[in-house]
Formats: sequence, C-alpha cells, structure tokens
Amino acid sequence: MTMSDIKFNPRILVVLLIIVFISVIRIVMPYSDNFDSIAGFSAVGAIALFGGAYFNTNFKAFGFPLAILLLSDIFIAQTSGYGFFYAGWYWTYIAFILMVFAAKFLLAKINVLNFVTSVIAIVLIHWIVSDISAMYIPGLYEPTLAGYWKCLVAAIPFELKFLYGTVIYGGVMFGAFELLKVKYPALSLVRVTAR
Repeated sequence: MTMSDIKFNPRILVVLLIIVFISVIRIVMPYSDNFDSIAGFSAVGAIALFGGAYFNTNFKAFGFPLAILLLSDIFIAQTSGYGFFYAGWYWTYIAFILMVFAAKFLLAKINVLNFVTSVIAIVLIHWIVSDISAMYIPGLYEPTLAGYWKCLVAAIPFELKFLYGTVIYGGVMFGAFELLKVKYPALSLVRVTAR
C-alpha cells in the first residue's frame, strides 16, 4: 500500500465531532440552576450507542467514547465539586464498556427497531451494573442482595431520566448522522475489499 492508496474519509471526524458536541452539553449541565432535577437526563447512553454503532474499529468504538467520558468526568469533578473518584466509580466505566459492546452487536444494521432495542438494552445494563457502585458508599445501602435490590428500586426514577436522555440525544445524534450520510455519501463506511 502506498500513500496514494490511503484516502481521507471524513466519517471519523464527523462522528467524533457529533460526540464532542453532545459531550459539551453534558459538561455544562452541572452549571444549570436545576441540575438536580436533570442530572440523570444524560447523553452518556447515546454516546455509547453512537460510538459503538459508527466507529469501525474496536479501538475507536471503545476508545473515543471512553476518553470523552473520562475527560468530561474530570472536568465536571474539577469545576463542580461533585468528585470523580467516588466509591465504586469504576462500575460506571464497566457499564459504559458493556453498553458500547451492546451497541456494536445490536446496531450492526442501523434502523429504528435496532435503535429502540439497543436503547432498552443499554439502559438495563446501566441500571444493573452502574448501581453496584452505590454498595461501596458507606451507610447508603447494606452490602447484601437485599441492599442491592433497594438500590435498584431507588434508582428507577434516575434510570427513567437516563432512558429519556438516551432516546432524545441518541435520536438527535443518529438522525443527524444519517441525514448527513444521505447528503454526503462519503460519510458512509468505506469497506476495503481484497484485490
């Protein structure tokens, strides 16, 4: 392969710009006057779906969304005082990795049914996995199956906001990119065929 065989595909740049744009909204949310009521209305699920669906390599699919999640978490922790390394924080990142994996599997073909199915799957993953972190906060829930169940029940209102945020942000991200693909066919995935 020579340098003349390598062609620039703007797909990666456009996908990354959409993720960064939505991430900026996540970063400015803590500055909202009603942050407590919209805290769960997050773009994180949509970012996991979008990255898993549109990046064509595992490094990009997992790496870019995880890097943006980490950077935005650090920024929010530094500027808002909410703290980053809270007890059990890594469960959120494990959930995020599983969400990207689910998106790669469920959104191999992008259509409305697969989008809805993947949204339900990642919200369940987020609910079941990330809420394990609450078991690490002293005095919040007893570290038993009964305590975990109480945590899951208490998290339902938050997960409903997470569901709404994933649907709305995801709809905007997927819709925007699919419309751009129609207008600019160069954004379609370039498949390399053997010669």
